[in-house]
Amino acid sequence: MSDAAMKYESVIGLEVHAQLLTNSKIFCGCTVAFGGEPNTRVCPICLGMPGVLPVLNRRAVEYTIRMALAVDGHVAETSAFARKNYFYPDLPKGYQISQYDRAGEPISLAGGIEIEGEDGPRFVRLRRIHLEEEAGKSIHNEPGYDPDLSYIDFNRTGVPLMEIVSEPDIRSPREASAYLARLRQILQYIGVCDGNMDEGSLRCDANVSIRKPGDPLGELVEIKNMNSMRSMERALEFEIDRQSELLDDGGRVVRQTRLWDEEKRETFPMRSKEEAHDYRYFPDPDLVTVEIARSWVDEIGEDLPELPDVRMRRIVDEYGLPQDMARQLTEIRARADYFEACVSHAVGDAAGGASGGVAGDARTVSNWMLSELLRVQHENHMNQQTLGARIPPDHLAQLLGQIKDEKISGKIGKDVLDIMAETGKAPAQVIEEQGLVQISDTGELEGVVDGILAEHPDDVAEYRAGKTKLLGFFMGQVMRATQGKANPKMVNELLRKKLAGD
Repeated sequence: MSDAAMKYESVIGLEVHAQLLTNSKIFCGCTVAFGGEPNTRVCPICLGMPGVLPVLNRRAVEYTIRMALAVDGHVAETSAFARKNYFYPDLPKGYQISQYDRAGEPISLAGGIEIEGEDGPRFVRLRRIHLEEEAGKSIHNEPGYDPDLSYIDFNRTGVPLMEIVSEPDIRSPREASAYLARLRQILQYIGVCDGNMDEGSLRCDANVSIRKPGDPLGELVEIKNMNSMRSMERALEFEIDRQSELLDDGGRVVRQTRLWDEEKRETFPMRSKEEAHDYRYFPDPDLVTVEIARSWVDEIGEDLPELPDVRMRRIVDEYGLPQDMARQLTEIRARADYFEACVSHAVGDAAGGASGGVAGDARTVSNWMLSELLRVQHENHMNQQTLGARIPPDHLAQLLGQIKDEKISGKIGKDVLDIMAETGKAPAQVIEEQGLVQISDTGELEGVVDGILAEHPDDVAEYRAGKTKLLGFFMGQVMRATQGKANPKMVNELLRKKLAGD
């Protein structure tokens, strides 16, 4: 941030568009699956042909109510749709069916989420959550297309979008990124949006102004269609610096819409807000008012999963884990589910033995999940669902049980995990097929230790003269001689005993 920007306070509000995980579009039965040949996933309704009538997707309304309840929003008893009129080539009807405060009451008002702000926790209020349909896609200068022409793909037209509009409560680009990440986490947790920003399932418009602390709000600039958190942060940082330097030079900020150029790392004007279209919102005559029964809202609320913060606190209390570890485990719902399933299997398998209790098993599971399992996941380019299918929670619990019972060493356990990820086999099968059972026979290990000490008499003499760090050298030699199969605890005890001259 520039020196000029340090004199000002930034005021930021976000408009987040989340594509809902319905099977069909918001007003017709066309699929919402990503991709496909251009203009093959369309019908007369989503193309806006004369005489067709839209029919509202009930699941889209349900998912919007789910999100409203997750952020403590007020669900309206009645909600309506409006036509937002403007011309753009990828808008086949010449208007977008949306919701607006004046002509179409949103499904939810108010609510909010807490984030970690620059100066501690910050509560970001929500203005509204509403439904609308997606427009098509304009294609310019893409491989395989004539560079002198523009093309339109209407496959995305009519895809259900949930727009979440915040109040201007955000005070820095970092807070904006934290807010968007938190929103994305909640959307994924409650199963209404996959949050895939690369495919456009989650997009963000940012409204930003600056002011001297205590002054009225400054002139608003909107930055459109950012599809990554890092891009949003960079765009806001640039825009705050641009506005600050402009004011310091005696200029004025013009109310306008701007776009972000990731390559040049700068925003550039799209249109002036002072010349923006009058969208002429009015109630859509083809769609009836939606009446939302309280009983339906209650039913949806009962089906909500445990939300991330609540789950994190429970895991801290129930399993005795540090908060940072619990936060990592609950970052993704599927990861939190995997963790609890694995602990359940580990505790069950250890019943009647010296398991160290639930807390001990939970710490072991979390350590492996946040180190080795994440390593395997990244190396094999797996998402959490694919990883869980290849290495089910009970298989990881069995592997940790094999290490705990000293049938294999922790080092060999990591190798077994790699093979499990590659083959999907259970740990016992991998251990047997690879001949990886740990050597715990005292006589066999003693013979190996004696041989190693006999091969390195000078090192033995140095150890006995006080160079005790050589113990690690001897351990390494024994492990190498046994291809890592020797029981490390037993080897350590034997080495200490024999090097002491006993």
